[in-house]
Amino acid sequence: MPVYVSETLSKATEASPNRPLSFDPPLLNSANPWATTKEDLEALYNCPHTGAITTRTALANGFEHDDATHQYCFFEPKSHAIRGHSSEAHPPPPPPPQGTTPADSISSLNTLGYSPFSVHEYLKIIKDLLLSLQLEGRPTKPIIISVAGSAEEVLDHYRSMSHLQLNLNQTHDISARLLMEINLSCPNIAGKPPPAYSRDELLKYLIPLVDADPGGWGTIKVGVKTPPYTYQTQFDELISALLASSKGRCPISFITATNTLGSSLVLSGSLTPALNSSTSTGIGGLAGSALHPLALGNVATIRRMLDAHELLQHIEIIGVGGVSDAYGYKRMRIVGAAAVGVGTALGVEGVAVFERIRGKVEGKVDGEIRPQNIHEGLLP
Repeated sequence: MPVYVSETLSKATEASPNRPLSFDPPLLNSANPWATTKEDLEALYNCPHTGAITTRTALANGFEHDDATHQYCFFEPKSHAIRGHSSEAHPPPPPPPQGTTPADSISSLNTLGYSPFSVHEYLKIIKDLLLSLQLEGRPTKPIIISVAGSAEEVLDHYRSMSHLQLNLNQTHDISARLLMEINLSCPNIAGKPPPAYSRDELLKYLIPLVDADPGGWGTIKVGVKTPPYTYQTQFDELISALLASSKGRCPISFITATNTLGSSLVLSGSLTPALNSSTSTGIGGLAGSALHPLALGNVATIRRMLDAHELLQHIEIIGVGGVSDAYGYKRMRIVGAAAVGVGTALGVEGVAVFERIRGKVEGKVDGEIRPQNIHEGLLP
């Protein structure tokens, strides 16, 4: 059965300029290693082809990176040929290997953890960035701060972001627009299974947000980053938690789908693990083109299930997983993503990937037939 953009999403896109994901363009980076440093974030923010940016996922006190066990590589899904490898805490984008083009099908595997920088360090970077833009008279764009940690720590992060946004708006007259993404889906933290697989674990994070902001109309819009679900019960757990946390209105405004797929392994040419890991197995999280079909299925399924409940129809989706060109972008949009995030392709190509995707989206991709859906006709 074909999958189409939901009627709810299409109408919300047209009717409400104040949607949580009203990004222009609806294209941004995902939380990934190439959004780690101040320089990374400045390059992403200054790129005219991103409508918003996302920080790398951070903890209250930063993550203790170990080059010996926290690594990543790029590889070709068909041949498993390794096309780049790094163990740096905040790696620079590598140059494209000889004989390849940016549009080549590339996947990645990582055994990384979170950012070595803390949430408060990111808030300072963001404040400094926005103050510098004010001096230059430049407009602001939304910034998603991706966080992880205990439910209590996440609530503290929410309060800190609210305070920063209020300070920027009232003291500095800056139209700051901050959003918080709660990463509940990293597969690489030993002994800490992703909370987003469990209704009860999800509620530990959602209920405190309801209590802190009754009605869910706070100035900081909150989202959750989900893992790539692989069977219906996992989707049911997510929707059940969202409904159970809804007291008049669900505290969640957006869902980022998806994170990397855990329990994945890439072997080198010598048939040994391409990466090391904290478990010494080299098993890590899969991303890039190999993840794309599963990511599309997650976005389509979550959108359909959200639309089935009036309390959840306002929630929008950032589609992430294997998008490296305009075709991938449009596939994400047609299955229900309000905005599209780029990860592995950013690592391969740098910020130039956004110009390439946007140029093809706003122009006409060679041989493209503009997609149609049964609800609203042609996609905008």
